[in-house]
Amino acid sequence: MQLEIIEWMAAIGAMAAAVLIAADWGRHRTGTGFILFAIVSVLWMVAGYLNDSPAMIVQNAILLAINMYGVWRHLISPREKRVIDRLNEVAEQAKRDVEEELSEEKQG
Repeated sequence: MQLEIIEWMAAIGAMAAAVLIAADWGRHRTGTGFILFAIVSVLWMVAGYLNDSPAMIVQNAILLAINMYGVWRHLISPREKRVIDRLNEVAEQAKRDVEEELSEEKQG
């Protein structure tokens, strides 16, 4: 029963984290997605331990390191935060330009 609860929490957390990252709602929400993925990795490592599954433990230990890099990049690193913020500003202008181009193409 305890294992099943851990697995469900990890599965639901992974889906929520994937939505936060895939939706690209900005640096803070993406960083939150990486925090959630890191928590999920720990949960899967616990599940791997309880299932006596070293492969699951190793895989999620590596994923934990990758997710912590995502946390560092999106929420902690001053340099990366500035780069991402500036890219987001440019991305907003690019979206407006593309919408305008598509509108013009549609009209004629």
